[in-house]
Amino acid sequence: MSGLMEKLALLALTPPGWGGVLLEGALATLAISAGAYAAGFGIGLAGALGKLSGQRPLVAALDVYTTAVRAIPELILIVGLYYAGTDSLNRLLAMFGLEPVEVNGFLAAVLVLGIVQGAYMTEVLRGAILAIPVGQIEAAKAMGMPPLLRLRRVVFPALMPNALPGLANLWLNVTKDSALIAVVGYQELALATRIAAGNTKQYFLFFLAASFIYLAITLMSNQVFRLMDRRYRRGLPQSA
Repeated sequence: MSGLMEKLALLALTPPGWGGVLLEGALATLAISAGAYAAGFGIGLAGALGKLSGQRPLVAALDVYTTAVRAIPELILIVGLYYAGTDSLNRLLAMFGLEPVEVNGFLAAVLVLGIVQGAYMTEVLRGAILAIPVGQIEAAKAMGMPPLLRLRRVVFPALMPNALPGLANLWLNVTKDSALIAVVGYQELALATRIAAGNTKQYFLFFLAASFIYLAITLMSNQVFRLMDRRYRRGLPQSA
């Protein structure tokens, strides 16, 4: 019993416990995930509208982007975009006689995961827009709504009920994909767990604790998306 208590004491929020480190890692995971999700949503919405624009060069470029990102494993994309992007930026700065810069790990994580999320969101949002009854959009055009107002008042509210299941899955995916950022040295929950486990040699304890944290994030996220789904489906026919 005393041995168990000693192990549990390692999860305390203050040293010599490592609970505080795990908590900081969890907050970093949420911050990275939220930033990447927001960036991915912006990219995805622009990509979906671009694919539906009918402009062949733009559609072809977006097809290459979405196909490549969805085909290549996320780990390869993250490592490649992080190091290749940093190197390309410093080469560009060198051309103008400027000193190289060290890319902020948090911003790099958000950008890289945002690009990955954007490819998936492009397809989710494109499908949701195509599911909108065309009469709604045509009626908005007939009333003289400009494109941005039409997007805000007609297209966006109508696409959300169709897009939410896919968007919920992408949020859960990005919270897990954030663990891959550890390969470029940024400390989020997965890296914090490995550090704590490596220092204490209590691998089972800390990886089990991290699993429960990820599970808690998932359960809370499911509740948030359930509330969003209820809000966006107000006034819509309910399936039996």
